[in-house]
Amino acid sequence: MGEVQTLPGAFPLHQERDFLSESEWVVLKLLCRPVESLAEADAAELSRASGGQLSEPRCEVLIRIVRIASLPGLGSWIARLMAEAGLNEHDIRTLSAEDIMQRVNNHAGYPLCNRATILALEALQKRWSTTPTNTTQQ
Repeated sequence: MGEVQTLPGAFPLHQERDFLSESEWVVLKLLCRPVESLAEADAAELSRASGGQLSEPRCEVLIRIVRIASLPGLGSWIARLMAEAGLNEHDIRTLSAEDIMQRVNNHAGYPLCNRATILALEALQKRWSTTPTNTTQQ
């Protein structure tokens, strides 16, 4: 997927960044919940297990981040931005790349993702459409 990741001017879709706050990380460690396990989590149950330290809406966002980042070629940085814009992994597979990036830009309040980023996401979506799904379904 190297050529997708290196389109000139494209947001680095593959890049990883921390998306948990320090307190969220501590709570998950105390619950013995690896971050990857959030893909299988239920937001209400996770919030209850944390004793309310993680709100249910925040748990929903964390779960979406992990699920989106599990799509090949997407890293946690763009996954966080997509999840915070209200998108989930099904949306990322099925909505147009232009619509997805417009939602990310609208949520950010400025044009974070440009035409090159749209083209890079379109290329990833084409690859996903030709490979079996092995990510968590809703």
